[in-house]
Amino acid sequence: MSEHKHIAVPRNDEEKDKLIKRLKRVEGQVRGIQKMIEEDRYCVDILVQMSAIESAMKQVGYAVTERHMKHCVSDAIKDGNGDASIDELMKVLKQFNK
Repeated sequence: MSEHKHIAVPRNDEEKDKLIKRLKRVEGQVRGIQKMIEEDRYCVDILVQMSAIESAMKQVGYAVTERHMKHCVSDAIKDGNGDASIDELMKVLKQFNK
């Protein structure tokens, strides 16, 4: 993890709950795949589950990205630091889409 000089805007309880529930669901899916492998399940069934996990993680990423744009990037633009904030976000989005 890298340290940033940005001040984080705290998430409200509803935002946290939604993200945590989604991540716990992903955690359960990962454990399910581990069990499928232990049980020598059909490869295609495992791949389908892996695809579902990937999709769920992308949804978490989109939610975090949207929040970042609405709060952090928006605030940076208002403070005259928009270019740096946008550059930072674009760098992360490129990693996100590898």
